[in-house]
Amino acid sequence: MKQSEDQIILQTQHWIKETVIGLNFCPFASQSFFENRILYQTVFNSNLNKSLESFIKVCNSLSELSEIETAFLIFPDNFSNFQDYLDLVDLAERLLNKEGLEGIYQIASFHPLYIFAETEMDDPSNYTNRSPYPMIHVLREDSIERALDKYPHPEQIPKRNISKTHQLGLEHLKSLLKSCFEKN
Repeated sequence: MKQSEDQIILQTQHWIKETVIGLNFCPFASQSFFENRILYQTVFNSNLNKSLESFIKVCNSLSELSEIETAFLIFPDNFSNFQDYLDLVDLAERLLNKEGLEGIYQIASFHPLYIFAETEMDDPSNYTNRSPYPMIHVLREDSIERALDKYPHPEQIPKRNISKTHQLGLEHLKSLLKSCFEKN
């Protein structure tokens, strides 16, 4: 049964609240989340070109809506293959540059099968970037800079997150991701 856009957004919000914020993977996420300053855009059955068009539309929406801090472009039925997804992210980053938006926006990438280059598939640290669906997170670069200026030793965040995932263990992280689909 195909899920509705509302269900997919609720599942994504559950993941942000319980994993990203709950495990403090991103110490800057809670304010935007709890103030409802996140734009969620779901893209169904889209080819690569339409997906990139949707990406630019999200960037344009952020440019027009100063009250929105950040955006998630969610692909619930596309890019399930991680390599295809990485190709999308690479092209989106190139498009940022081509459109003169590099330095204004930055991309963070999340995927259900995310795997860092130097890790094995079942390494718990991959769960820092594993999400319910393939998605591109578009962030305002000036917001990132302001947040990093106020945060002591931001360069230690990835190391801290890796340590936390190893302490929690693979089964706990799998169940946390699975919980996104159970309540929504």
